[in-house]
Amino acid sequence: MKTLSSSLLTFLICICSLGIANAQNNYPNRTIQTIMPLQAGSGVDILFRPIAQKMGENLGQAITIENISGGAGLIGTAKVAQSPAEGYVLGVFNDSILTMLPNLYKKIDYDPAQSFAPISEVAAITFVLVANPNFPGNTAADLVRIAKEKPGKIDYASGGNGSPQHIGMEIFRQYTGAPIVHIPYRGAAAAVTDVMAGQVPIMISALSVVLPHIRAGKLKVLGVASKTRSPLLPNAPTIDESVKGYEFSTWGALLAPKGTPPAAIEKLNESLATALKDPKLREQLISQGFEFVPLGPDHLKNMIAQGLIKMKKVIKDGGIQPD
Repeated sequence: MKTLSSSLLTFLICICSLGIANAQNNYPNRTIQTIMPLQAGSGVDILFRPIAQKMGENLGQAITIENISGGAGLIGTAKVAQSPAEGYVLGVFNDSILTMLPNLYKKIDYDPAQSFAPISEVAAITFVLVANPNFPGNTAADLVRIAKEKPGKIDYASGGNGSPQHIGMEIFRQYTGAPIVHIPYRGAAAAVTDVMAGQVPIMISALSVVLPHIRAGKLKVLGVASKTRSPLLPNAPTIDESVKGYEFSTWGALLAPKGTPPAAIEKLNESLATALKDPKLREQLISQGFEFVPLGPDHLKNMIAQGLIKMKKVIKDGGIQPD
C-alpha cells in the first residue's frame, strides 16, 4: 500500500511538472497587461507604446497598457509587485519609480531590488533644459548667472517632488550653486503648459515631451543634458558646453513580478530585443529623442542598484521631501 501511495505521489508530481513546463513552453497564450504608473503622454509612455505593439506582434498576443498614475506612481508599481508571477502582468517603469521614490518615501509597498524580476532596460531618455521664450538667458550658464543675481527669484517647474524633472534640476542646483526655487506640479504635462504660458520660466524635461513645443517656438532650449548634442536639435548646445561636467538622463525599463518563470522573462527579453531591431521602430524612437542601451536582466539589475545609491545622496543632500 505504501509503495502504491509513493508511486501515485510520484506520478502526480510528474504530471504537475509537465503541466507547468507546457504552460511555460506555450507562453504567452493570452493578452499581456502592462501597468505604467505614469501619466499618458509621459516620456516612458511615449517610448513604450510603439514597442508594446511590436512586441505583441512578435509574441502573437496583444500587449495592453494601463496608466495608473496615482500616489506619485506608487499605486501602480505596488499593483505590479503584488500581481501573479505568471508573465501576464508586467510593469513599465522609469528610474524615478525604481531609484528615486524608494529614497524619498520612508515606506512604500514594494522593494525596487527584491519585488521584481528584471526583464530589460528599454532605452535612455534624453533630457533638455527649456525656458519660456521670454526668459532673458539663452544658455545654462546664463541661467546660473541670472539666478545668482536674483537669489530665490528664479523658479523651475517639475512633475512633482522626486520626479525626474525635480531630480534633474536639483542635481543642477547642487552642482552649480544656482539658488533656483522648485515649483512642483501634479504631472509633467501641467508643468510644461505653465512654462509655455510664462507662469514659471524654466524646467528640465524629457525631449520627447517638449520637442513639438520647441519646434513650434513655444519653448527655447538652454541646453541638452546629454554628453553630446542631439541630432534632433543640432544647433542647440549641450548644458556641458556652458556648465562643464553636468549631465542628466533617465531611462525606461520593463519588469515582471518576482518569481515570474525564467522562460517567460527570456521570451519577453528576446521579443523586446527583436522589436528594437526593427528599422522603422528605431527611426521613430530616435526621432523622439530616445537612445538605445544594452539589453537584458543583469544590466537592468545593476542599473537599479547603482541608481539607488546615487539618488540616495542627491535626495539627502537636497533635503527633498514627499509632496
